[in-house]
Amino acid sequence: MDYKYIIYEKEGEIARIIMNKPEKLNSYTFISVGEDFAEMLDAFKQAENDDEIKVVILKGAGRCFSAGQNLARVGFVYGFGTGKDERRPSQRIRLKMDRDGIAEGFRAIFLCRKLTIAQVHGYALEAGLMIAMLCDFTIVADDAMVGFPGQRIGFAGGGEHTFGHLAMAVGVKRALDLYITGRQISGKEAAQIGLASRSVPPDELEEEVSKLAKQLCLLPRDGIAIGKATRHLFYDRLGFNDAFTYGYITHTLFTNLRHEADEFNFFRERREKGAREAFHEKDDRFSV
Repeated sequence: MDYKYIIYEKEGEIARIIMNKPEKLNSYTFISVGEDFAEMLDAFKQAENDDEIKVVILKGAGRCFSAGQNLARVGFVYGFGTGKDERRPSQRIRLKMDRDGIAEGFRAIFLCRKLTIAQVHGYALEAGLMIAMLCDFTIVADDAMVGFPGQRIGFAGGGEHTFGHLAMAVGVKRALDLYITGRQISGKEAAQIGLASRSVPPDELEEEVSKLAKQLCLLPRDGIAIGKATRHLFYDRLGFNDAFTYGYITHTLFTNLRHEADEFNFFRERREKGAREAFHEKDDRFSV
């Protein structure tokens, strides 16, 4: 199919899925599976169904990998409007949309039957970092910046599916630090603590990922398939796959968060000041 928001390339046994919304820093509507994320998932399925493909590379066009969820759409995807006294969206609608995006969408990338590589440059934030983490290999530029700044909307380390994945990779204390504070770290530090597979100088990123992909293509197709299926079993035992279920349910709980009068409310600030101002205020508060 023809894609509007991604570029799909095939070179021999390697497929490249390129997020192609550079003017939006490749921010996608992951929750509720917007048209852009739906294209990404379709491209992964296309690669899975192509028996010739062994490796899938996920990367971003423009200045960064992905800035994550499109915050201008946060809440609105459930049916939130702009009025103060409107009726709140139902639980069933929120649960359905969160399940579609988190339990089904993210899990499809995690369990892709091909070997997957995230090629990260610029920013990989919140949901952008999550999809990078869900790939088998995460190769980052030394100067890339990664983190979970969306937690500053009010999650406080909850309402997400990747905490278990993150804790297993970097340890509980580091995971709590990254999740609760929402601070960003460099690609070099991400590799040092185990959040990324390796980091390389920015001008060597493309070459390093291509080299790795070609090495992985030396493996037999059946070997790749059996290896992925075997890890699926281990992921079940480790609780990684259950994480997508509790992630979408706790995310729905978060959307019912009650803010006290003196607490920062991203949705109120966005309604009164606009998305850009609310986005910057979310982070500026932490510059103390």
